[in-house]
Amino acid sequence: MIDAALLPLQRRVLLPPARWLARAGISADHLTLAGFAIGLLAVPALAFGQFGLALLVIALNRVLDGLDGAVARLTTPTDRGAFLDIALDFVFYALIPLGFALADPERNALPAAVLIAAFVGTGSSFLAFATIAAKRRLTADAYASKGLYYLGGLTEGFETIALFVAMCALPALFPVLAYGFATACALTTLTRWYHGWVALAPENRQTDTTHRPKA
Repeated sequence: MIDAALLPLQRRVLLPPARWLARAGISADHLTLAGFAIGLLAVPALAFGQFGLALLVIALNRVLDGLDGAVARLTTPTDRGAFLDIALDFVFYALIPLGFALADPERNALPAAVLIAAFVGTGSSFLAFATIAAKRRLTADAYASKGLYYLGGLTEGFETIALFVAMCALPALFPVLAYGFATACALTTLTRWYHGWVALAPENRQTDTTHRPKA
């Protein structure tokens, strides 16, 4: 919901370390893979009730997730890097509820399953729209409501990480937090479905003729 507003601040904070990493020859892909490997450690940490350690691991994962993009912008962004970044992010998000389910299956398994299902809704609606929008060569200027899609939604990256922080700080409240956030995710998914239904309607289809050079 506030990712776009935080992005300029994030880029300013990460620029100095990103410059150092780029000069050291560390690529954005290396940072992405390292961040994901570190993020995997959150699952056993949560499963064994080490919530403080899990919080540290989650924080390191998110810092590296920001640094990989900063380094890519200073060097050469690639399609492979963008694919890797978003694909691993979605897996990481699903692993955190799994860790809580392993910590206390009797109490946490059902709310964890509901939350993961809600993540599937938000993630699939985001990626499905982005795929078709790219196929149609839509831009914010060409179709104003596309901006609402990217900026809208109750549950974007910042809110998700805030949720994980709250869960690690207050693990006894995991079921309440999971059900509450799953509800917000459901609202986000429904909003995106509606937006996709309207924005991608056949009558709104934009042809490629305006993008083709004249003979």
